[in-house]
Amino acid sequence: MTVLALDFETANERRDSACAVGLAWIADGRIVRRESHLIRPPEMRFSPGNIRVHGILPANVADQPDFAGVMAPYLGDLTCGLILAHNASFDIGVLRAGLARAGLPVPALSYLCTVQIARRVFPAPEGCGLGKVARRLGIRFEHHDAGEDAYACAAIALAAMRQTETPDVHGLASAIGVPVTRVASGPPLPRRAPGAISNRAMAAFPAAPSALSFAMRGSTGNRYDVVLEERAGGPQLRCTCTAGRYGMRCRHVKALEVGDITDLLSDNAGDVELLARMLGAQARVLGIA
Repeated sequence: MTVLALDFETANERRDSACAVGLAWIADGRIVRRESHLIRPPEMRFSPGNIRVHGILPANVADQPDFAGVMAPYLGDLTCGLILAHNASFDIGVLRAGLARAGLPVPALSYLCTVQIARRVFPAPEGCGLGKVARRLGIRFEHHDAGEDAYACAAIALAAMRQTETPDVHGLASAIGVPVTRVASGPPLPRRAPGAISNRAMAAFPAAPSALSFAMRGSTGNRYDVVLEERAGGPQLRCTCTAGRYGMRCRHVKALEVGDITDLLSDNAGDVELLARMLGAQARVLGIA
């Protein structure tokens, strides 16, 4: 069975915003292949916090292939193999969300989390973040570069195999009692318009106003109103600016979705925070957070 480490970097808080991927294959007790690629996310919205982490800018990915184009050559190995990832729930979530956003079926997947492996084999009071474990083991890499992170993840698994004297990753998992997680295959995951909130996500916030409304300042100083309206796909933000009237997600809507109150004119910054939490709950409902 193919064993490969996987790491994604994302453009913003959404799991379907992958902007880079790294992969590292393990065979015969060593890393035998490495790949890394930039990805053009579905929306060119990069959060400042994400840029601070990985240093990838919109200009770096503008001419790159989309998620489906980058990942297509590797889906066979990912589907038939065993995936390693450090904090695997994140990277598997990005993989599933990216496939869903591309309208592709989610394949059956098997994976192991090297955070859990490190906690069993290399515990330390400082924790088991990728950089901390790599530093303890003398693994040199450039953190938050997807290709480098995938390499470090694979190297941690190999070090754990040597420490436990197990012949392969499956033997390691069995020896330390960390089960392989399996995700069943299925059709493409449900897709909602960006910013739409399901009734289930809304129900998680019974104290939310029935209609959230915000006043936003435009680039020329004009005032625009952004209202959470009921739509067929669920409540969705709609702005009175020109772009909003044509059904587009304008910059005012995008700012509110990520909690940016720079241009907020109305005195309800707390509602912006509530909106961000509701959108976060929606992402969890769809399995992309």
